[in-house]
Amino acid sequence: MRVVFMGTPEFAVAPLEHLVVNHYQVVAVYTQPDKVAGRGRTLVYSPVKETAIKWQIPVIQPVRLRKPEAVQQLADLKPDIIVVAAYGQILPQKVLDIPVYGCINIHPSLLPRYRGVSPVPATIMSGDEFAGVTIMKMDLHLDTGPMLVKAQIPVSAHDTSGSLMSRLSIISGHLLLEALPRWTAGSLPARIQDDNEASYSNMISKEDGIIDWSIPAVDIWRRVRAFLPWPGSFTRWKGKQLKILEAIPSAEESSQEPGTVIKLNDGSFGVVTGEGVLGVLKVQLEGKRAMNATDFVRGQREFPGDILPS
Repeated sequence: MRVVFMGTPEFAVAPLEHLVVNHYQVVAVYTQPDKVAGRGRTLVYSPVKETAIKWQIPVIQPVRLRKPEAVQQLADLKPDIIVVAAYGQILPQKVLDIPVYGCINIHPSLLPRYRGVSPVPATIMSGDEFAGVTIMKMDLHLDTGPMLVKAQIPVSAHDTSGSLMSRLSIISGHLLLEALPRWTAGSLPARIQDDNEASYSNMISKEDGIIDWSIPAVDIWRRVRAFLPWPGSFTRWKGKQLKILEAIPSAEESSQEPGTVIKLNDGSFGVVTGEGVLGVLKVQLEGKRAMNATDFVRGQREFPGDILPS
């Protein structure tokens, strides 16, 4: 079976490697163009490109897959199926029509819940007990195609978007190997999504990481986890960015103004919120290393009592 794989971030690496290790003929890997990063302005490969190079698979990086020459190049590969995992481009109908068995997408949510671009952060921010992966047949719309298989895992109180995505990536590889032979054999029925149960996850921006201390502590705690590793959760203190790397709602009570820093009995600190106190476990002040909250308070004795901005 001739497979074209399309993906870009770390999440897509495990499905790609599962295909290769299990002797699927991956004839090409499509990924987003290289990015320029760092002070040296060096080109950075996507995790999927690095993986393809390791396995000596041809890499194709069109800026726009919609261009006629890009569509023709893909058609010339004669794929039996296209597997997509967080590729980063919408596939036009001319691409969807190329493979014999269509295009299937690996989406890290339990569809139809959290269609869109940020399903894992949305799962954590909503306080869901379970996260999951859905493999679906693609259509022209965003994550609306009929579903082939699903798998779910519990979300722990310590999960961040980074840790949850890593776990879902491994699961997606196993799920793909389960789905592919059944789908191509015609023994895997596709189930239509119920649009009435659908919800969408929006693009996250850097500004979303700014902490609003007026909202409940439990919501800030979820956002801290949802925005790790990016964009992070941060406030400002003495003109510098203060990142909150790890936190948990505290049993401490306070009637002070939201944003007020209070010292906790264990030597760490909490911040008064619109509802409850957020206990802070780990921070990083701009220009400094990350440290636990107890050490931070020990070195910044004037910190408790200050009011952090929202």
